[in-house]
Amino acid sequence: MKHQVLIIGGGPAGYTAAEAAGKAGLDVVLFEKQSLGGVCLNEGCIPTKTLLYSAKTYDNAQHASKYAVNVSEVSYDLPKIIARKSKVVRKLVLGVKSKLTTNHVTIVTGEALIIDNHSIRCNDELFEGEYIIICTGSDTFIPPIDGVKNVAYWTHKEALDNKEVPTSLTIIGGGVIGMEFASFFNSLGVKVTIVEMLDEILGGMDKELSAMLRTDYAKRGIEFLLGTKVVGVDQDEEGIHVKWEKGEESGCVTAEKLLMSVGRRPVTKGFGLENLEINKTERGSIIVDDEMQTSMPNVYVCGDLTGFSMLAHTASREAEVAVHSILHKLGKTNDTDKMSYRAIPGVVYTNPEIASVGQTEENLQKNGIQYEAIKVPMAFSGRFVAENEGVNGVCKILLAQDRTILGVHILGNPASEIITLAGMAIELKLSAQEWRKIIFPHPSVSEIFKEAL
Repeated sequence: MKHQVLIIGGGPAGYTAAEAAGKAGLDVVLFEKQSLGGVCLNEGCIPTKTLLYSAKTYDNAQHASKYAVNVSEVSYDLPKIIARKSKVVRKLVLGVKSKLTTNHVTIVTGEALIIDNHSIRCNDELFEGEYIIICTGSDTFIPPIDGVKNVAYWTHKEALDNKEVPTSLTIIGGGVIGMEFASFFNSLGVKVTIVEMLDEILGGMDKELSAMLRTDYAKRGIEFLLGTKVVGVDQDEEGIHVKWEKGEESGCVTAEKLLMSVGRRPVTKGFGLENLEINKTERGSIIVDDEMQTSMPNVYVCGDLTGFSMLAHTASREAEVAVHSILHKLGKTNDTDKMSYRAIPGVVYTNPEIASVGQTEENLQKNGIQYEAIKVPMAFSGRFVAENEGVNGVCKILLAQDRTILGVHILGNPASEIITLAGMAIELKLSAQEWRKIIFPHPSVSEIFKEAL
C-alpha cells in the first residue's frame, strides 16, 4: 500500500507535521523509535520546566515575607518533584497520541530506515509514500575531554531523573540547558560551579542582559569560570575533578556530580540518510528551501537536522510549512507558505527569565547595521513592581533607522509570556509608532513595550 506522507521522528516537528497532514485528510504514517514527543517532551523542554516551576515555588515560599505572607518550615521533596515531572510528561505524551489518532495518523513504533526517496523499512515491513518528511532531532554532544570516558557524568537525562540532592555540582557549559539546571540546583541549596569556554554565558542571547543574569546568580552563590577551557576530568572518592585552563592560569574544581552541557548535534546516522542524494552544507546540515524542501522535491526536512535553529517551536513551524507545501503540490490549497526566521524567540527559564527575539546588538554591530538601542527598567511597569518586590530587570528594544523593530530583549518575569508580542512586531515589520498604537491591557507587564517606545 502506498501512503501519501511518511514521517520519521515523533518530536515537535514530526507530530506537528503528522497532525497537520492528517487533519487535511492525507494518509500519514509516523515512525518513532522511542516515545512520542521526542526529546523536548520526554527529556527536555517540558520536564525541565516542570522541575524549574517546583524550584520557583520553593523560592517564592522562602521569600514570601516580602509580600507580607508568613510561611514557616519551608522544605522540598526531590523524589516527589521528580515523580510529578514524570506524571506531567505521561499526561502530555498521551495528549499527543490522542491528537494523532483523532486525525487518523498511523503510528509505527520502531527504527525507520530510508531505502530511497519513496520507501522506508521498519520492523521488517516496507512502507511506500509519495512524500517523506525527516524530523530526526538531535543528541547530546559529549566533547572528547581527556578522561571523560572514565567519569560517571550526568547528561540532562540523568539530571532529570536524579532523586538525591548532591552537595555540589560542576556544570561544563553555560548555555541554556546549563543555566537552567544551575538555577534548579542552586534553588535546592546545591553548590554550583559553571565552566564556560566563551567570555559570557548564554552565547547567542543579548550579552548585556546575560551578564546581568550571571551577576544575579553569582550573588546567590553560583561560581562562574568564564573564558575557561576544560582540559581533563577524573574521579576518585573525593568526587569528580574538572581541570581547567584560562590563559596562563590553570586549576581544578571538584564536586560530587558533573553535568555535561556543551550542546547538541543533529542526528544524521542510523536511519538511512546516506541512501538519499540530497545536498548538504560543509558541516553536514541538510540544505532546504523556504518550504523546507530538500534538493529531492518529495523529501522534506524539519527541525534540528537543518542545523539552523535547534528549538522546538522553530521545528513545529517548519513542519507546518512543509505540510502546506505538500498540500499545495497535491492541489488541496491554492496559497503558499514560506518559512521565516526573522522572529524566532529564545527563552531561558531561569528565575528571573531572560528572553530574546530578533537581532542582538552583537549581530548588528558585526554586520555594520545602524541601530538605536532603547533600554528601560522593568520597574516602569506597575504590574511588574507589584509582583516583584525588591527585584528589577531590563527591557531593551533595538530600532532600525526607519524606526522598525529589529530586536527585543527582556530580563525579568514573565519574559517568556510577553516576548511573542515583540516577535509579532518584528515579523510584521511594525515601526515603533505603529506598535505604540496597539492597546495593551492595564496593568500588565507587557506595557513595558509602550513605556520603552
